[in-house]
Amino acid sequence: MDAPGDPEGPRPPGGDGSPGSVREIPRRLSREQIFVLISAASINFSSMMCYSILGPFFPTEAEKKGVSNTVTGMIFGCYALFDLLASLVFGKYLVHIGAKFMFVAGLLVSGGVTILFGVLDQVPEGPVFIAMCFLVRITDAVSFSAAITASSSILAKAFPNNVATVLGCLEIFSGLGLVLGPPLGGFLYQSFGYEVPFIFLGCIVLLMVPLNMCILPNYESDPGKHSFWKLITLPKVALISFVITSLSSCFGFLDPTLSLFVLEKFNLPAGYVGLVFLGLALSYAISSPLVGLLSDKVPRLRKWLLVFGSLITAGCYMLLGPAPVLHIKSQLWLLVLILVINGISVGMSSIPTFLEVLSCAYENGFEEGLSTMGLVSGLFGAVWSVGDFIGPTLGGFLYEKLGFEWAATLQGLWALTSGLVLGLFYLLEHSRRRRRSKLQNILSIEEERTALLPGEM
Repeated sequence: MDAPGDPEGPRPPGGDGSPGSVREIPRRLSREQIFVLISAASINFSSMMCYSILGPFFPTEAEKKGVSNTVTGMIFGCYALFDLLASLVFGKYLVHIGAKFMFVAGLLVSGGVTILFGVLDQVPEGPVFIAMCFLVRITDAVSFSAAITASSSILAKAFPNNVATVLGCLEIFSGLGLVLGPPLGGFLYQSFGYEVPFIFLGCIVLLMVPLNMCILPNYESDPGKHSFWKLITLPKVALISFVITSLSSCFGFLDPTLSLFVLEKFNLPAGYVGLVFLGLALSYAISSPLVGLLSDKVPRLRKWLLVFGSLITAGCYMLLGPAPVLHIKSQLWLLVLILVINGISVGMSSIPTFLEVLSCAYENGFEEGLSTMGLVSGLFGAVWSVGDFIGPTLGGFLYEKLGFEWAATLQGLWALTSGLVLGLFYLLEHSRRRRRSKLQNILSIEEERTALLPGEM
């Protein structure tokens, strides 16, 4: 096994540790790797469709049931809160439960509860409707958390030398889910009513269950001795987690607010509101594979992709409204352009994080294997979910009290803070390493002089 401090990321078990072996990637994928890619693509696509389908029409439907914007934001946000809790549990016990079983069971439960969400319009308005929305949304969060946590760990196991590239390429399917979810949901809602979007999507998810039971390989590993607490208390991991949280908060903020803002500001019909989300999802899907490839080929750039991605995201949210202090008139073309740029910036910040955290874990003594990959995958899901809870919940409240323009600006300030703090940490780390390197050079020169003195005398 190679040294845990390998800056290039995880190496395959049994490798000889030479640079050539680390960089050597098979020209053709094995059958097992192809099946893993198909399984991961299916969960990325279906999870993002289930997550994004609510955006264009659920806030309006909830208003008909007497639900306030704040409570609607909490319904969106509770998904992330329970995704957080479930990610920590599933990441810790991935090896005990079994990655394949966790993946397939998560898909099965999620398909069922997605269909159940489609019959909620038959529930009486008021507290009963709100309670049922929370119950179904929470169950969906837990089930998809199981599948996504297992998927990320299996991918890292199957592709140890090019994790970021593979994760980036699979974000195409996440982007497709985000792209197709809102317009498809808006179209089906407008054409057939509330029930059809959920029944249609739930059936698609259920059809993926037997497929993945047949093709997904079963990886086994021994339980690890390290915990989430040890991982999250590493300074670099903690700061990267802060960045991930700020990004997911910005993403989640748009769910309960953007559709209402567009309807109110530009008077678009519900079917067209979903198209506004298209620029964000499409640019994210296209840029993610390129960012992943760059992260694997030039590892030293990963940290700066993280930093500059956060700073660009901050600028996007300040221009999304735009911020009242900028005195720029809100226009539909400007909104779509900013969403396109935001999709690229989120890809810059989110794709390199998994490998950055995994490399940091190995540098600090975590054992290489499925157990550590499960911890990192669970941690990523957990901290993403923290922001995904805060974004819609706080976003719905701020939208109600301050309006979309100021609410988006405050989200941008959070991304700005996290990007600047992480950038400062990386600069200090670089400075410490340079000083340490200079000190080591001086000491080695002094040792050489000391060794030469007896010979000269």
